[in-house]
Order: sequence, then structure tokens, then C-alpha cells
Amino acid sequence: MTQHLSPFAMAIQIRRSWCLRLAGLFIGAVVPGGSHAAEGALADMRAAAVADAGAAPMESKRSTMRITIGERRFAVTLADTEAARAFAAQLPLTLDMTDLNGNEKKFDLPNGLPSSPSRPGTIHNGDLMLYGTNTVVLFYLSFGSPYSYTRLGRVDDPNGLAQALGRGRVKVGFSRQ
Repeated sequence: MTQHLSPFAMAIQIRRSWCLRLAGLFIGAVVPGGSHAAEGALADMRAAAVADAGAAPMESKRSTMRITIGERRFAVTLADTEAARAFAAQLPLTLDMTDLNGNEKKFDLPNGLPSSPSRPGTIHNGDLMLYGTNTVVLFYLSFGSPYSYTRLGRVDDPNGLAQALGRGRVKVGFSRQ
């Protein structure tokens, strides 16, 4: 199975490779037995590095889902958060979302999700957030906010989102792509 690594993960592997080479040179210079001892130690270090790399593979693919409002569909890139993973595990869902403040649709889930709130400062059209532990919020306007949210994801192209959501209550489908 081919492992796809992010640029960050590849940089770490390159750095590890150079560290292993330098360690091998150092061991060859100071360990009795010279380069043969260094080769054995270097092989052990490489095996440990490979085991470490295999223990926590990094995915270069982003998790996605789809939002359906009437006939309109919007692709969403999920955030790399426990809350987003817990929300995605519940899909498919159809939520009867209510309007709040003329800039967001919200729905209170019956069970809470893990949360790690922070203040984004600016909310963007298309942000999908969690308020508290159980209120899913889909924003359709951009504005400054002092409130704290846990990021669930973001609509990739929010053009037409506000029009699709309209005013008042709306049924919003959330599904895996």
C-alpha cells in the first residue's frame, strides 16, 4: 500500500534521514569496531524511524462531505478536529435549521460533540462551526465575532449559499461525498 505524505511529513522524513546519516558517521568515528558497528547501529536506527513513521501515517487527503439544501449541493472540507470527526461519524443527517441574527442557521444536536473552542475573530460565509458542545452552526454571511466556536469545516465555494438557505427555517442535508 502506497503511503501518501504531506509536504510537512516529507520534510520530517528527509530531516530524519540526514540525522541518521550524521549519527552513523559519528558512531563510526567514536565506537570501537569502526564503520561495521556504525552500520549495525544505523540499521537499528533506520528500523526505529520506519516503525515511527508507520505508527502515525499522515494523510494528504482532506476529509470532505456534502451539504444539500433543496436542489443545491455544496462541497465541504472538514476541519482536522475531534468534533468534525465525531460529526462526520453521524452522517447522513438532515437537520431542520433555524435562522439566528440573519447571518447563520443553527441546530441543537441531541448529544454533544467533543469541543475545543477558540475565537476566530472573523466568521466567514460558509463556516461550519460548533457552538458549545451541541449547536451546529452554518454561517452564510461574513462578520466579526467575539464568540468562541469549534471548527467543523468550511464550504469550499459558498457562492449562492445565502440564497439557498433563504430566510427562516430550512432543512439541510449533511452526507459523505
